[in-house]
Amino acid sequence: MTAPFRFPRFFVTSPQPCPYLPGRQERKVFTELSGPHAAELNDALGRIGFRRSQSVAYRPSCAGCAACVSVRVLAREFRANATQRKLMRRHGQVEISACRPWATDEQYQLLRRYLAARHPTGGMVGMDEMDYADMVEQSPVNSVIVEYRTPADGDTPGQLIGACLTDQQADGLSMIYSFFDPDDTTWPGLGNMIILDHIQRAREAGLDYVYLGYWVKGSARMAYKTRYRPIEVLGPRGWSLLEEEVSPSLARVEQPA
Repeated sequence: MTAPFRFPRFFVTSPQPCPYLPGRQERKVFTELSGPHAAELNDALGRIGFRRSQSVAYRPSCAGCAACVSVRVLAREFRANATQRKLMRRHGQVEISACRPWATDEQYQLLRRYLAARHPTGGMVGMDEMDYADMVEQSPVNSVIVEYRTPADGDTPGQLIGACLTDQQADGLSMIYSFFDPDDTTWPGLGNMIILDHIQRAREAGLDYVYLGYWVKGSARMAYKTRYRPIEVLGPRGWSLLEEEVSPSLARVEQPA
């Protein structure tokens, strides 16, 4: 006999400066993911715009602002455009493997280089080895680390050039956090390639969506998420297709998921 499902308790954080819109305050609503029904709860909350961080599910709950919008790619219907197909061909020799969610020093050092180059003032810059291990390993749901490496040299594994902490939900893959070598000129466009790979992975697994987190209209840091069409946005009436075009100047900005 299974234990009865308990409705989760939700909490709200104190207001903090918004990292995306200057002059605004950010607030989140969150709940703990624990117990035998953690995966089911995470799936249900993911469908209404929550994201996972370790054993917590959260979403923005900002007074007077709804700029952060959840987005998800329709994996089964996605068709790569010419630029995306060229990118995948160019990265055809990258070796990709899905590993259990276990943090390594190699991953951590890559993350440090990535954060220093791409997000030097972000909240994750001060993350130490233990913080990173907690981010990767403290998962109450079905998670993997997808690693991207240069071609192996005999029995010697190739260099780690990208990684993504990914959750498999009932209806899709949720890209929790991805990072890559910011200085590698041999494999340009790694951030885009990681997303394209996840779309293919979702399709091969028979899953409908790839969840990319939050998108803020007009934010250059977020514009890359709308390159992958068809893509849905979550509004007051549920999920709907995003129809508007993206400014080419914004679409060139490459960021992680």
